[in-house]
Amino acid sequence: MTDLEKHVSRPGRDKIVKDVRKKIDELGITYVYFQFISVTGRVVGKGIPADHWERIAEKGFQLVYGSTANLFVDRHKNYIGYGPEAKELVGIPDPETFVQVPWDKRVGRVYCTCFRNREERDNPGGHLTSDCRGNLRIHHEEFTKKHKGLKLRIGTEPEMMWLTRNQDGTPTGKGFSKPYCYHIDQFESLRPVFMKVIEYSNAMGLDMIQGDHEDAPGQLELNWMFDDVLRNADRLSTYRQICAQVAREHGIIACFMTKPFMGVSASGCHTNMSLWTGGNDKVNKLHHKTLPGVEEVFSYVQGGKNTFMPDTKDVQLPGKIGLKCIGGVMKHLGALTAIGSSTVNSYRRLWDQGFWAPVYADWGYQNRTCGLRVSAPGRFEYRSVDSMHNPYLMGSALLKSFDDGLTNNIDPGKPESRNIYEAQKAGKDVKKLPLSLGEALDRLKEDKVIQSAMPDEMYKVFHWYKNDEWEKFLGATTQWDLDTYLDCLP
Repeated sequence: MTDLEKHVSRPGRDKIVKDVRKKIDELGITYVYFQFISVTGRVVGKGIPADHWERIAEKGFQLVYGSTANLFVDRHKNYIGYGPEAKELVGIPDPETFVQVPWDKRVGRVYCTCFRNREERDNPGGHLTSDCRGNLRIHHEEFTKKHKGLKLRIGTEPEMMWLTRNQDGTPTGKGFSKPYCYHIDQFESLRPVFMKVIEYSNAMGLDMIQGDHEDAPGQLELNWMFDDVLRNADRLSTYRQICAQVAREHGIIACFMTKPFMGVSASGCHTNMSLWTGGNDKVNKLHHKTLPGVEEVFSYVQGGKNTFMPDTKDVQLPGKIGLKCIGGVMKHLGALTAIGSSTVNSYRRLWDQGFWAPVYADWGYQNRTCGLRVSAPGRFEYRSVDSMHNPYLMGSALLKSFDDGLTNNIDPGKPESRNIYEAQKAGKDVKKLPLSLGEALDRLKEDKVIQSAMPDEMYKVFHWYKNDEWEKFLGATTQWDLDTYLDCLP
């Protein structure tokens, strides 16, 4: 059997396909978005009438390979990743992700896994390696099998900014609220926006737990409960779609750009992680009558054993498994930066160090001046991740880092308890993370472990896309160039 055939016939899938049909009929859904994730984390795919659900569930739909690279061209006007001569991928829906779209209840949404075309001469029906979502599932299953049932759970903290716009839709360059961190008054000014985001999020399976106004204009952070790494990545992608819709409804801009303003904080997406054994999926009863989707969308892994918990009297230190995983992440921080800080603009955040920018390759307990911190007993937080990252690539890369740390017993060294800036003044030699996209891509190019998180065509597409982005920046005249050199006589 091909990978595609195995995926379609995996145990239990037939039942969920039938459950989706029941939901389609029960909820009156007439149209479905079949979506997957591009190299940059964009949501792409097709819309298909719900009458065709069973046929698509079995046979899938076709779309050009280049859609995994957003169907964008590079600076030489060549399509990134795949040319027009490439075959078409086959998208197979994962029925366990089916849910109603709350802003138009005639519409459903389902995530898909991508495969090579059935007629390919080379590996027909094989996993499409430029499908970052499919890769994450495979990498997590391989990791769990190798490391005796360990599974990665992740919680993300997505900051983003709500900006005002002119009547013609262009940005005014201003945030909706003032840059006052944690001020309820500024939070309240955005209440109509975030309450609608929360309403839609709950309807699509996100168990919202807290939120606040951050310290940039119009900057909010809304959090949901942590969960399995793949399901959390799906929820982060869903959250971004929800914010875009709410922005359309309110005539403002949902900005996930990392650093639209200098002199105030950027938008990070701190990623909290832990490895667990055991636990069971349980439906979170956000809806007491009818779930507007299949149960799996509203399920979270609960219970089990957190292997990152301290196993000594020092409650600030993770257990042995956690320390080895920190060691793996510390070893690969340079290459990981290319994934967590994946745009040219990402490095405006790292240069603006007065705003707790995570630029130093060190770790500590509750120490926000480090790139990695133990944020609470049983979990640690990777801080050099921003609002533009692709969570599927990040999840795979973290799993590869953990695997290296556990397999090779990597010692992370002693945690830093001092303010890293003061430690430097005292003589500590601290390495910085890459401070440009070009430097980070070079570090990734040298790191075969992190490259393995993007197997075969995935790395080719990622490197082509991001290297072209860097070269376009280097070849562009900016406003800074004009302001600095326009009237300058040599």
